Amino acid sequence: QVQLVESGGGLVQAGGSLRLSCAASGSIASINAMRWYRQAPGKQRELVASITKGGITNYADSEKGRFTISRDNAKNTVYLQMNSLKPEDTAVYYCNADVLPKYGPFSYRDYWGQGTQVTVSS
Repeated sequence: QVQLVESGGGLVQAGGSLRLSCAASGSIASINAMRWYRQAPGKQRELVASITKGGITNYADSEKGRFTISRDNAKNTVYLQMNSLKPEDTAVYYCNADVLPKYGPFSYRDYWGQGTQVTVSS
């Protein structure tokens, strides 16, 4: 069984910073892409950033220059450093990963974390 657990959310003032972490655990053979999504109240879930196993990153236009995604493959962990936070960044942030389970099924599967709340006050 594979689990993704996020941490690092909280309440911060506008202009502040937070660092989110997401650790994948369980019977894992390999992890391909890892991603951060967010969902604000009343809105659809949206992709914030993604990173391949080799470290190639991609960002939503609104986060470029403010957010940085990184990963530690040895720890099966992905991070999201968020700087210059704005009230509109308030949302539940979800971790997502393409995981190959160690004991089958022998294909990459999509896993999600439970989410961590980020609230930015003005």
